[in-house]
Amino acid sequence: MQMKLELVPVPVRDLERAKAFYADVLGFHVDHDTTISAEVRLIQLTPPGSACSIVISQGIPNLDEMTPGTIKALHLVVKDVSAARAEYRAKGVDVGEITDHGRGVKSAGFSDPDGNSWLFQEMAWRSAEFEGT
Repeated sequence: MQMKLELVPVPVRDLERAKAFYADVLGFHVDHDTTISAEVRLIQLTPPGSACSIVISQGIPNLDEMTPGTIKALHLVVKDVSAARAEYRAKGVDVGEITDHGRGVKSAGFSDPDGNSWLFQEMAWRSAEFEGT
């Protein structure tokens, strides 16, 4: 049986601030921003080139129980972690130092405004997937 992870909830305190960070700073595509009522809103965003999206929301019972800042080490696979680090540091993102894990794997971490953490990860054997980008 095949399965595809397609949506990861990311708990945040302020939807507008989070949307601005993910869309305007990181360049995630806003798939939809849906207001169902004054209490219920869903914003789905997708990283460039990804088949998996994130959702930030308010008023959704199970998702509202998640504490902002508790999602850790979500991985964004990139062709070149040095280039990603430089690009996003230039945009004001506090991307940490690059860690070389050996065997062609490198990473550099950062957090969103609520403290949810992310890693840019480079895996040398996957570089061909990024040709033309």
